[in-house]
Amino acid sequence: MTDVNADKAVAQRALRCLDLTDLTDNCTNAAIDALCAKAVDPRGPVAAVCVWPQFVSHAREALKGSSVRIATVVNFPAGGEDIARVTDDTREALSDGADEIDLVLPYEAIRRGDLDTAREMVEAVRDVVDGGRLLKVILETGMIADPALIDTASRIAVEAGADFIKTSTGKTPVSATPEAAEIMLNVIKASDRPIGLKPSGGIRTTADAAFYMGLADRIMGPGWATPRTFRIGASSVFDALLATLDGKTTAQTTGTY
Repeated sequence: MTDVNADKAVAQRALRCLDLTDLTDNCTNAAIDALCAKAVDPRGPVAAVCVWPQFVSHAREALKGSSVRIATVVNFPAGGEDIARVTDDTREALSDGADEIDLVLPYEAIRRGDLDTAREMVEAVRDVVDGGRLLKVILETGMIADPALIDTASRIAVEAGADFIKTSTGKTPVSATPEAAEIMLNVIKASDRPIGLKPSGGIRTTADAAFYMGLADRIMGPGWATPRTFRIGASSVFDALLATLDGKTTAQTTGTY
């Protein structure tokens, strides 16, 4: 295989693991239509689109008949501690057609040592998310910061029923980092059931995506990073992946890491 073909294979693999995201404050129905059109690009499709709850039904209609899943966010981005409100929001999102729920863990509770509140939040949402739908728990690792606490948050999320653990909301100064992803992958490896990883925020180039896929494969085994076990939460990386597939850039193009 030539280097060009290898680069294209990396980009193709990353594209199919992508949660193509629009969580901008000024999002519109037209923006969701554009997002969904990208999601079903012939070079894909992507794994999912991730949108605000109020756009779930619109995205569902736009993606009717496709394999692209609909993800949405709850307790986002602040990571509050009102469990009843978050479970109500989750039920509403599921009734609108969401396939996947990205829940922000109450990370301030983790930071102050109130592990029970964090655990109860995940367990309560897990009870609502069923029927083959996925629960992805956002740890907000950039705010937790301390490696031992990132490990603790990862274990709480996994033990409470998360299907995926996700680094970040993308709304804080520090999003996905190699250090946080490695800690999370080691927790996943130690789990007695399959758990996925979703690095999110700050992933902008094919090289960035390739780095995280490579890290996952190194820790979990070659080929582990598939849409069932690995997602990339990003919006800007989409164009970079297509450019690599079109031969305009390579997977070795300088990235963040």
